[in-house]
Amino acid sequence: MKAQSLIGIVDDEPLIRDWLSEHLGAAGYSVVTAATGRDGLRLVQERNPALMLLDLRLPDADGIELLRRYHEIDRELIIVIVTAYGEIETAVRAVKAGAYQFLQKPIDLDDLLITIEQGLEARSLRQQVAGLRELHRWQFAHVELVGRSAAMREIAETVEKIARTESATVLLQGESGTGKDVVARAIHARSARSGQPFLEINCTALPEQLLESELFGHERGAFTDARERKKGLAELADGGTLFLDEIGDMPSSAQAKLLRFLENAKFKRLGGTTDLSVDVRVIAATNRDLDRAVEESTFRKDLYYRLKVIPVYLPPLRHRPEDIAPLAVFFMERLSRDLKRGPTTLLQDTIAILEAYSWPGNVRELRNVLERALILEDAEEIRPHHLPGEIRGTGTARATGNHAIQLPADGVRVEEVERDLIRQALARTGGNVTQAAKLLGLSRDTLRYRLEKHGISGQGAVAGEP
Repeated sequence: MKAQSLIGIVDDEPLIRDWLSEHLGAAGYSVVTAATGRDGLRLVQERNPALMLLDLRLPDADGIELLRRYHEIDRELIIVIVTAYGEIETAVRAVKAGAYQFLQKPIDLDDLLITIEQGLEARSLRQQVAGLRELHRWQFAHVELVGRSAAMREIAETVEKIARTESATVLLQGESGTGKDVVARAIHARSARSGQPFLEINCTALPEQLLESELFGHERGAFTDARERKKGLAELADGGTLFLDEIGDMPSSAQAKLLRFLENAKFKRLGGTTDLSVDVRVIAATNRDLDRAVEESTFRKDLYYRLKVIPVYLPPLRHRPEDIAPLAVFFMERLSRDLKRGPTTLLQDTIAILEAYSWPGNVRELRNVLERALILEDAEEIRPHHLPGEIRGTGTARATGNHAIQLPADGVRVEEVERDLIRQALARTGGNVTQAAKLLGLSRDTLRYRLEKHGISGQGAVAGEP
């Protein structure tokens, strides 16, 4: 890191510039200096430093105004303000304007080196976050799919293909919390129906008669309390998309009426005698195993195959851990905005813990954990101790004493443990990635992702293995 990190110093006092240059050079950093604000601007434009030490008082410019101009050139530039005694209030204003930190003259060398190291780490993290933000999202109008796994890339490509069709029925399958509703909205948003309604109903939320009424409407007097005619969602969604969530729990009588509707796009309101026709795309979703439900005669086989024109399976989050980091960054941005708080960063150690957790509640659980951390913590960085105990592996549910691996009293770095286990697995299998993945309980694609993440190259894995 140090050899690749260029530090800029802007200070009009030669002795301070020389002292800083000498000690930072001895610490392993490359250093460039400037005596004026104007030369500092040129330095930022031409040399692209990673971090800048900026004196607040310069002969040709105001330090806070320079701060803003430097950030206009490079918004990722880490700026540490150097200030004299009595200027603390101004330095605090500079931090609020975007400076990373401030140091008071005379500068303590240990404090300086720690601040620089932390600032460069923050810059690296910001760049990683920017990469996660820009490279691993698929935009479908106002709906985003987030992830970098092969499975998510395939789902995004499938959404594009489905959206080009007019009315093909789609069946989304996967565990609860995997984002089936988001995929349904993405299909609608990218399709020619996007300007028309997207209406949804949860098939487990209503009793049988009310479910049919919600779907297909009813006539006045069709049942008790039916005092006037009501249009159903199928009718209201005409021209758009009807999303049937938890379709596997739909009552049998409603299944028969839905099948008729899917086959000829016609239906009758409850208590009605007239066929009504609409043009809607139906997207259904379920976390149930419909193949088994058909075998057990709890779900109609003909309806199942009618729904399964285009099946899409969303794998659980534990099978695609490479999606956790981009999802976490996405949720942090959205939740920070919704909660009306400033940008909040996930430290790399925090991300490592998130990636090591199995997420039985899938994407929904990840979002809820991050929302809880943002609500309960005021820090600008979410650190490991801000996460619930069950995520960190220290909750009461895991504190019963029977651990496969004992946590040392002084703690560990999860990434180092993971890297070491991968190397052990590769050594035991002679570098065979497939066999090493089996030892670690991972898919081969997931292990390949982790090899790349930890920088374990061909030296640890068999070259040319498929």
